Amino acid sequence: MRTTTIRFLDYWLGVPACALLSGIRRMSGLAASATASATAGKPAVAPRKILFLKFIEQGATVLAQDAIARATRAVGRDNIYFCVFDSNRAILDVIGSVPAGNVISIRDTSLSAFVVDFLAAAQAVRRHGIDTVIDMEFFSRASAIFAFLTGAAIRVGLHRFTGELPYRGNLMTHRIQYLPQLHIATQYSILVEAAFHDPAEEPMLKVPLERIRAASPQAAPAFTPTAAEIADVRARLGAPAGPIVVLNPNASDLLPLRKWETARFGDLARRILETYPAALIVLTGAPSEQAAADNLCRSLGSRRVVSLAGQTTLRELLTLYSLADVLVTNDSGPGHFASLTPVHAIVLFGPETPRLFGPLAPATTVIWKELACSPCVSVFNHRLSPCRNNVCMQSITVDEVFEAVRAVVSDGASQPRGIP
Repeated sequence: MRTTTIRFLDYWLGVPACALLSGIRRMSGLAASATASATAGKPAVAPRKILFLKFIEQGATVLAQDAIARATRAVGRDNIYFCVFDSNRAILDVIGSVPAGNVISIRDTSLSAFVVDFLAAAQAVRRHGIDTVIDMEFFSRASAIFAFLTGAAIRVGLHRFTGELPYRGNLMTHRIQYLPQLHIATQYSILVEAAFHDPAEEPMLKVPLERIRAASPQAAPAFTPTAAEIADVRARLGAPAGPIVVLNPNASDLLPLRKWETARFGDLARRILETYPAALIVLTGAPSEQAAADNLCRSLGSRRVVSLAGQTTLRELLTLYSLADVLVTNDSGPGHFASLTPVHAIVLFGPETPRLFGPLAPATTVIWKELACSPCVSVFNHRLSPCRNNVCMQSITVDEVFEAVRAVVSDGASQPRGIP
């Protein structure tokens, strides 16, 4: 389904559904029983099996790895589950922090497939005896409804309280205060920590942040390609004698405002080719972006430019990153995928802020103009900005991105490569 369709359904069907289910919850007395607290500030029911909800955005799943690790330490890896749209499952299979058999997929190819799988997934949660659901979708009604339908005794998610944030009823047992100054990785860890505390606290979570951060190093797990994967990607690249520069010139339709102009990626590529006669430029992107990347490749007219857009699995893409010197990308999934590999990522931010969504890897250069109107997309507006003129991205010049590339390539000239 298109992003616009998901937003439309989440609002027009989600709001009344949340209101109805909140009323049912109140009348059935579930609110009183679920929030009955025990002594010493502990919940009446301790989590035994934990399900994470993150339907969309594979990059956010990378940022959630500390939260997943925290839950794993508490209940064991075999008791960790994850529910995700089928189109976003690949990153979970690559990272492996959740057992493959514990990943519950929901098809998002059509509305009918979504509805069938949505209800089936909620039943699957009941069959597995999962007692705790961590809703990592910020103010999404669909995820709140799903959490409620699972019947889990502990349901942790954001609540708007007295703020004018998006309405999604009162379906959570553990209601968390959204803190817009915290990096999303920290916010995810707070959700997990809250599951082990008294839900009578309002708002949650009344725990010093330092305690949470001390147990959350915020380091993404490392991706290690096999020898066969390395050989295969090297064969597709040929034998470049100079640096390998990966350009990801597009962003998904989730936030078109994040796009840096394709023409500027073309100008950047020409500068790199002129400066580094032995350099190889690799264009990447999703299958929907293949035509645009292929057109850019042809326009550059160089045998030292290849397009792999739409032609790689996620594992192949990460293997490419492991072999590359530098990646230039808009603020999108690849910037976070790069955190799993040794590649230095140059990430271009505009309508969102790296203070909240920046990649966690130290080998990252962020370029962000921080206009007075930025960030203009957030959980407060369901990431739907009125902007039609992304000056924040247009203000990023080819010169400054090229200088960032040159700094990385020069610094890495004497450094050993991550993959032999």
